[in-house]
Amino acid sequence: MTQMKELLQDQLEDLLNAEAQLTKALPEMVNAAHHPKLKEALEKHLVQTEGHIERLKNAFGMLGEKAQSKPCKGMMGLIEEGQEVIAKGKEKNELTADLALITAAQKVEHYEISAYGTAKSLARLLGEIDVAKLLTHTLGEEESADFLLTEIAKPLAQDALRADGAGKVEHHVRKTAASAKAASK
Repeated sequence: MTQMKELLQDQLEDLLNAEAQLTKALPEMVNAAHHPKLKEALEKHLVQTEGHIERLKNAFGMLGEKAQSKPCKGMMGLIEEGQEVIAKGKEKNELTADLALITAAQKVEHYEISAYGTAKSLARLLGEIDVAKLLTHTLGEEESADFLLTEIAKPLAQDALRADGAGKVEHHVRKTAASAKAASK
């Protein structure tokens, strides 16, 4: 086996493990999400992720290799961060918690976009066009998921800013009233 093919296989093993980890983490994210569109997007991506695993297994077969995985430390770290976001989100308002969850999910998407992009390029360089097509399909789904998360975040961020601004105004009014009351004594 050439070193380039070994490199591609190594990338696929890493991706297979990353996707498997993600299938376990996504249900937690769905449960933590408050906004219906965010829940729906995460549920949809869980179904896609299961398809990504099948595509990766097919890619191994096309390369004449047995599908196997190796621990993906990058995804482990991202999932750990996501779990922290979920835990901290319980102490925040729903808008802020959802925005933090979107941030964590987009970190995962960007990691996957990078990994699939690299694997796709390696497959093309090796002349493994069918493998590259499978990886391109998954890459497109990862990019679409990232775009959808951004679109969901925009109105949530606007609502959170308005709510945060209203809270600041309310705090300022209470503080001013307390100062005026204290000054009048």
